[in-house]
Amino acid sequence: MQIETVNTGGPLSDFLLFPYTLYRNNPRWIPPLRSEQAKLFDPKKNTLLQHCDYQLFLLRDGKNILGRVAAFIDRHSNQYWHENVGCFGSYESIEDETVSHALLRACETYLRERKVEAMRGPISFETQNWGAVVDDDTTPSRLMSPFNPPYYIQQFESYGLKKIKDLEVFASGTKNYVIPERFLRYKEKLIKKYDLNIRSINMKRLVDDARIIVDLSNRSLAHNWGYAPIGMEEAENLAADLKMIVWPELIKIVESSGKPIGFCITLPDIFQLLHGTSGRLFPLALFRLLFKLRTIRVFRIWALGIVPEFHRRGIDTLLYLSTYDELKKYDALVEANYILEDNYAMKDAVIKLGMQKVRTLRIFQKDV
Repeated sequence: MQIETVNTGGPLSDFLLFPYTLYRNNPRWIPPLRSEQAKLFDPKKNTLLQHCDYQLFLLRDGKNILGRVAAFIDRHSNQYWHENVGCFGSYESIEDETVSHALLRACETYLRERKVEAMRGPISFETQNWGAVVDDDTTPSRLMSPFNPPYYIQQFESYGLKKIKDLEVFASGTKNYVIPERFLRYKEKLIKKYDLNIRSINMKRLVDDARIIVDLSNRSLAHNWGYAPIGMEEAENLAADLKMIVWPELIKIVESSGKPIGFCITLPDIFQLLHGTSGRLFPLALFRLLFKLRTIRVFRIWALGIVPEFHRRGIDTLLYLSTYDELKKYDALVEANYILEDNYAMKDAVIKLGMQKVRTLRIFQKDV
């Protein structure tokens, strides 16, 4: 077996395509679009990489690829949190502890040489695609969410990685769901008390609304574990990413006396349209995205934020109820993916609304 550093050309293609080989016989794995995966590892298209030092690794045995992993140091996040942490991610391995340890050792060596104090992961180059699934071996792949076989957890733990944070996923169906009466009464009181208006994004002013969401995100999530502020230039990237897949009525901005104070982004899980495409956009996936987007019945509450001065006032519950109002006509599954394990206020809100915990995503850490 030999570790190979990956930069461009054929090795990068091998790195990108390895999951499509590893999971090809796994009925739960839905191949993501290959073109979108390629963008994640292109510094010109993924701005995260512009403030990271990183290295990709492949492990080969002759011509056979046994695993892959990325090691990286996010300078922006470290500066914001006053940490000296490196990360590993994009981890995929066959069920072999020797292979797993070789991949993780390559990351640890890379990070130690750069004088970091700890290795944390798995953390993807994709926004909010963090952690490894520890307790769910039945759910298919979800949009921008981890997918892994159960043996990854044993591989991480046997290498000496220990839990540092759990991210929890909650879900509920809309069929036969009835909002508790007390929430309906509470909703009207809140709207009146704080002069609230909840609106959907305006597709004709998508970049402007994206700027509002970026600003709200930076203000509302500033103290959330793992979050690092994003630049306003990201608004155009956010708008471009959303334009193809969004249901506009599912992206909400809440205003108090005309001023934005919170947002909620719920995305249709486009993976539901990618069955049988092998991750190729043309021709089938593109046709489905253009003409079948409204047939999706699985949704992910991808991001929600309330500015600090309106915390613990029930605004998050209003946003959940507004999202339900848009989806109640369908027999849909809605996931709140994810909520930090110690974000008790948000967990309390979704539990009181009747959502059930369905999955745990775990982030590990090890001193180096």
